[in-house]
Amino acid sequence: MAQQNASAGKTLGAETATQPVFRFAPSPNGYLHLGHAFSALLNLKLAKAHHARLLLRIEDIDPERSRRHFETALMEDLEWIGFRWDEPPRRQSEHLPDYAAALDGLIERGLAYPCFCSRSDIARACAEKMGWPRDPDGAFLYPGACRTLTQQECEARRASGARFSLRLDMAKAIAAVQGPLTYREFHEGEDGLAVVAAPELWGDVLIGRRDVPASYHIACVLDDAAQGVTDVVRGADLEAATGLHRLLQALLGLGAPDYRHHRLVLDSDARKLAKSKSSPCLRDLRARGASPASVRHELARLMKVEF
Repeated sequence: MAQQNASAGKTLGAETATQPVFRFAPSPNGYLHLGHAFSALLNLKLAKAHHARLLLRIEDIDPERSRRHFETALMEDLEWIGFRWDEPPRRQSEHLPDYAAALDGLIERGLAYPCFCSRSDIARACAEKMGWPRDPDGAFLYPGACRTLTQQECEARRASGARFSLRLDMAKAIAAVQGPLTYREFHEGEDGLAVVAAPELWGDVLIGRRDVPASYHIACVLDDAAQGVTDVVRGADLEAATGLHRLLQALLGLGAPDYRHHRLVLDSDARKLAKSKSSPCLRDLRARGASPASVRHELARLMKVEF
């Protein structure tokens, strides 16, 4: 029997009546590496298998790190490996008012609050407490120093020029959702299984940052809804975030896509590839004479997936 997700109005296990929509969503803050190539090609493979539309999203919400030349480069690299998308890319930087409106709505409902603590403040306070819990990304859970500030106290700090971020009040947010939060997760070679979301693992997570108009989490769920995405295929490093995304989708009245979280391409030290670690990028491979076919063959060998 299909399981009904009351929050999103989507029946888990039921076939969608519309054409499926997949997406690949890189950030233009560096050159694409083999890990990006694998995720893009897997999206392409699955989109073809499901006769789906395939979209490209440019997640350039971070103005300090995003660069237009990286955007140009990533589109060139994607075309080089054979990734094709069906319509002009959606750029997050062109939809900042949408994210701001969603954040304002959460604040008005009492589900989000301003936080004046810096990262160093939080790290220092939590490090002094032995065994303080951490979120799935390894950061200390926010201890709640600003959660109980009154509106007058917040306004006074803002008036003084104090910088602040926005945090989701996790306890209130979970209480605001009716019924259990579930989503459908597909694993390799398996049918979709209903998974119970665990957003509480993130504590009072940041949803609006000092230096960025909105967090990745809020922008991601709004973009997926705006683009009609039915299937999200991304790395296993984002699997824990899916529970948080389901909570945000329920709070904002958005449907839930199906999810697939694939294994990561690792380096020789069994660490995931990353732009910050200067992992070999596709442009370097191209400069060394590699062909798209050789890249696909190497990824197929490493990941045991045929492209």
